[in-house]
Amino acid sequence: MVDMDAAIGFVVAKGDAVDRARLSYLRMGTMAGEDILVATEAGQTLAGGWPAFYSGRVPSVDATCFRLAQLDDLGAIGRRPARSALHWLASRQRSDGTWQEDETLAAEAPPWAQPGDPEATLYLTANAGFWLAIAGDYQDRVARAASVIQESLSPDGTWPSYLVTGWLGAAVLFKSEMFYEAARMQVVLTDRLPDMSASDAAWLASALRRAGVSETDWTLIAARRRLAETQRSDGGWTSDDGEAFDVNVTLQAIRACR
Repeated sequence: MVDMDAAIGFVVAKGDAVDRARLSYLRMGTMAGEDILVATEAGQTLAGGWPAFYSGRVPSVDATCFRLAQLDDLGAIGRRPARSALHWLASRQRSDGTWQEDETLAAEAPPWAQPGDPEATLYLTANAGFWLAIAGDYQDRVARAASVIQESLSPDGTWPSYLVTGWLGAAVLFKSEMFYEAARMQVVLTDRLPDMSASDAAWLASALRRAGVSETDWTLIAARRRLAETQRSDGGWTSDDGEAFDVNVTLQAIRACR
């Protein structure tokens, strides 16, 4: 079993003020103070999105989705900055139902955000579609994203993109009531869970829970088992992106298991 008390203690000991505010909201629904919310919302462009660390002032689909996840953990998804970001995401959907980063970012963007790359395009489509589905006000946009994800699936339920595309895509399909297609992706994810990193297992479980998948679902049961196996003795989980992101992964695990 996941040791929730140890996980909470890790965030309190290692996290900053924003991390502790996220913890309070996840545990008790306590809204953060205005100073915390404004700090988390800082850096938003006039267009509505947030830039990535490499993109200067050009808003990034991937970075905006990451910031929305932080704001969601603070209960701030309904505030004006998040709503502006969601509106910007919706406006960035292409005519074929997909999302890509701005072409001007091609020289600096990492592989998963490369404009024109099919794997990156499907990942960004699943990520942007996920947040629009969570927002609940963009049904047409989400339906188009769900169709793209559905059409990408192979007969065995796999998809031609990164592993993360699987749980974000399955969540979009689930929110679109395409339960059979979502289940096909979940079968693949469940098979992969025994070898997943703590980062992946935490993100998978928190995304599916946020989409409304039941905690008794077989994929979530397997994810919690994997989280129990990978929790460290200090209560935290190790991020694939380095020690600086260990608290974020731990907060995702808490969201998944609370």
